[in-house]
Parts: sequence; structure tokens; C-alpha cells
Amino acid sequence: MSFQQFEIQEIDQTVMLWLDELRTQTITAMNQQLDVDVKSDASDLVTNVDRNNERIIVEKIRSFDAGAVIVSEEGYGDRPTNMAGHVWFVDPIDGTMNFVKQREDFAIMIALYVDGEPILGWILDVMGNVVYHGGPQIGVYSNQLRMTNPVDTQLENGIILLSGKRLLYNMFGYDTIAKHALGYRVIGAAGPSFIRVIRGQSVGYSSKMMPWDFAAGNVLARTLDLLVTNLDGSPLDMLKSNVVLVATHQTHRKIMTLRKS
Repeated sequence: MSFQQFEIQEIDQTVMLWLDELRTQTITAMNQQLDVDVKSDASDLVTNVDRNNERIIVEKIRSFDAGAVIVSEEGYGDRPTNMAGHVWFVDPIDGTMNFVKQREDFAIMIALYVDGEPILGWILDVMGNVVYHGGPQIGVYSNQLRMTNPVDTQLENGIILLSGKRLLYNMFGYDTIAKHALGYRVIGAAGPSFIRVIRGQSVGYSSKMMPWDFAAGNVLARTLDLLVTNLDGSPLDMLKSNVVLVATHQTHRKIMTLRKS
């Protein structure tokens, strides 16, 4: 199904209103006592804000786009087996550890795909009050400012962002990638890391992610002519965990060469 540009813009502006409301509620909740639970391990946290944000977003999507399916982190969505039709992805608080312990470098992320094609993505930098949003038909914006494609910089001349846990335990060849980069950083959240790549502050980012972690960033990065693949160069599976690599063309090419060697 194809959309007219005005339809895309209407969807974009509708979700922008949702995010404005969610930001206000999230900031308010941060000034109150958080209810923090542990999921798979002590570093995998979930809060009442994660759950409440997801509930609100899912309700808004179901009201706005009846018949769509929703892939979300905290259990309020669906469990689709394919990407047919309208599929929304929701990460209500990306970087919950950062949210709880640092009060920065976390995001709220939403994405829309239709029949497997990326249509729109939104990454809200909550503390910065900036929404990075858009898609292939309308371009990518930082709030209302249209963004340009990042410079195609080599790995050796830029900063690479990597998963700290996987780097620490020498997984996925991250130690080799870090050694070949000009520098490396660990942010601890997908949304803020994607933001740094699409802004041209980093030449790439890689981590093992679930679909809600990378769906929005994938839309924005691909629209800005960045490459987004599995770490082995294969296409992403939008309904499974992937070891995702988003990078400039030159950095992507270098990392593929490093992995082969």
C-alpha cells in the first residue's frame, strides 16, 4: 500500500502530538518515586513509566489505525508472524537503566512499517526535547529542521558506538572494530546511539537488539543514506533479535572486511 505525501505528514504530525504528551508525563513521573522491577537480570530493568507509556501508545495506535498490529517491549502489543499490513513498533522507554540511574540518554521510540517497508520513524530525546522523525517519502527532521545526510566517513576517522557488555566480553569481534576506529564509546541505549549516527557524530553503532530497539532508527538511518544490516551484512529480520550495524558506507565496508579477515 502506498501513501500520498499529505497522508504521511498527517500520520507524522499525529504521532508528534502523542510524543509531546508522553514527554510531559515522563518528566512528571521522573520527579516522583519510580517503581523499578528486574526482568532477565539486574541490568535489565522495567519501570512503571515503561509500562504506562506503552499502554498509552498502544491505545492511541489502536484508535488511530484500527487493524494494525503492534510489536512492543512490555507486553501490550501483539505477536505477529509476518510483516503484512500495518505494523507499528513501540519502545516506551529505550535505555531504562539510563533513565533510572542517569536521568539522560534514554528515548521513546515508535515506527510504522507497511508490508515490510519502512514508512515513518520517531525517536524522542526526552531530556533534550528533540524528536528525530520522518521517513523515505518526507525526509528526516530534527523537530522542524530538515536533516542532511551525514558525511561518509571512514571507521579510522570516526567514533564507533558499541554495546558495552559485548565489547567487555569480546563478542561479535567488537574489540577488533574498536581498535580500528579513531575512538569508541558506549552509550547504553539504542535510540540515543542512532541519534548520534544520523547526526554525523559517530560513524556507526552496533549492538544486539530487539525489533523495537532498531525499528525507528532503521527508518531514519536508511532515509539518510546510511546502511543498516546485521553485523554479517545480511538484511534485518524485523520480527527477531538481530546483531544490528548502522554505519556510513565506508565504515560498513571496513567492518565487513574486518569480519572476513
